[in-house]
Amino acid sequence: MDKPQMVEHIQQSVNYTIFDCKWIPCSAKFVVLGSKPNSHGILEIYELNKNKVEKIKVVEKSDAFKCGTFGAASLRNRHMAIGDFKGRLQVLDLDRTDLPVYNVVAHKSIINSIDGIGGKQIDCGPPEIVTGSRDGSVKVWDIRQGQAPVVDMTPEGAEGDRRDCWAVAFGNSFDNQERVVAAGYDNGDLKLFDLRQLAVRWETTLKNGVCGIEFDRRDIKMNKMGVTTLEGGLHVFDMRTQHASKGFASVEERNAGRSVGSHGVISGPKSTLWTIRHLPQNRDIFVTSGGTGSLRLWKYEYPGKRQKDDGNGLMEGVPGTLEMLNASTVSSQPVHCFDWHPDKLGLGVFGAFDQSVRVLVTTKLNCYN
Repeated sequence: MDKPQMVEHIQQSVNYTIFDCKWIPCSAKFVVLGSKPNSHGILEIYELNKNKVEKIKVVEKSDAFKCGTFGAASLRNRHMAIGDFKGRLQVLDLDRTDLPVYNVVAHKSIINSIDGIGGKQIDCGPPEIVTGSRDGSVKVWDIRQGQAPVVDMTPEGAEGDRRDCWAVAFGNSFDNQERVVAAGYDNGDLKLFDLRQLAVRWETTLKNGVCGIEFDRRDIKMNKMGVTTLEGGLHVFDMRTQHASKGFASVEERNAGRSVGSHGVISGPKSTLWTIRHLPQNRDIFVTSGGTGSLRLWKYEYPGKRQKDDGNGLMEGVPGTLEMLNASTVSSQPVHCFDWHPDKLGLGVFGAFDQSVRVLVTTKLNCYN
């Protein structure tokens, strides 16, 4: 009991398939996105009220919603960027959802992943949105610049030969010039795009398809990047030192997708790790969600020295180690979306394929500095 405990606080059943959930910044409200049985998109806003949640708004659109982000929103407007199954990117004012602030057909197929940056930060580059789609393309949008993407990273070749992009994430945005986008694909390809140079800075291939990517912080010099894959793969890359041939050093956890019994025994087949989310108050602690309906809380331990000489006069990174702080089975179906509250330590919300959204409280996180 000395370690953190993950306690389910509230469970709310819904009558649609949940695909994403996000806390509204500086509030006790969260948004749930999904698809109704008739394939219409649905957005619901809930507010915490003591030991229950109250539904305060419902919005329905013609196409199912897949993903959303507040990353490019300012605290004044709290506009939410949403990608849907038809490849449309919309930015909605949650107070007036009838008329989108921005609306564009961004891709030819479903938008699998979305991320935003710049809205809550000062002197840290423009507010931008990145989308990754089944059509294989990754695009960066600035809604102030019209209907065309500011960066289009569509691979060459026939559309049928392109790999499905499953995950995207911003990072390295520590000043007005630097910014990168990490993108993961269904065949395990992982690419790092440098937006300043408009080039691929680094790429590698993992054993399984990439389901989730997140930098521990978007608005600092690249420090760590967490990646989750099919068949329970968890990789944490040290992004401070890039070797000319070896790239970035990483630590891999092979049992991250297996079941954990009541006595801590790891067993069963490897399941998909859907998401990775770093704690906003501590960049070395993060949670992963799995296909067995589990959540796992991890802590990254840095090595004594983060770089070493490779023997040829070049510096290479030294990976750290991972410690699992807690594992909890919270659903009978896969948990595929998770979001930490940016202001309240340990408060989280997550959705599962059992058509339920849950609010989570994690204890004793203040003991880790």
